[in-house]
Amino acid sequence: MTMDLVVIYKCMCDRTRLRILHLLSRGPLCVCEIQAILEEPQIKVSKHLAYLRRHGLVRTERDGNNIIYRIAADASDRLDRNLSCLQDCAQEDRIFREDLRRLARIEPLSCRVEPASR
Repeated sequence: MTMDLVVIYKCMCDRTRLRILHLLSRGPLCVCEIQAILEEPQIKVSKHLAYLRRHGLVRTERDGNNIIYRIAADASDRLDRNLSCLQDCAQEDRIFREDLRRLARIEPLSCRVEPASR
C-alpha cells in the first residue's frame, strides 16, 4: 500500500501526534498509557489517536475493556521512512526524551487489570 505523503505529513504536523507516533514506534500502548506518558487529558489523546487511525497510520485491537494502539503494520514504506526520521530527530528534543523516560517507568499495559483468580 502506498500512502500519500500529504496524508503522512498532515498527520505529523502536530506535536501531540508526533509524540504519539514516536511512542507507538516503540510498541503498542493503550490510551491510558499514552495519556500518562504525555501528561495530557484523555479526550485530547483520544482525538489524536482517532485522527491517526482514520488516516491509516495506526491500528487498534481490543484487549478486554482496553483498546490497544499500534503503528499500522500494513502502512507504507513512506511512513516507515518518516517514522525512522522522527526517531532520529526526536533524540534532540527534550520533550520526546522525557516521553521515553516516562514510558520506561510505567508498568507495561498498566491499565489492564488481571481478573481475580478463584
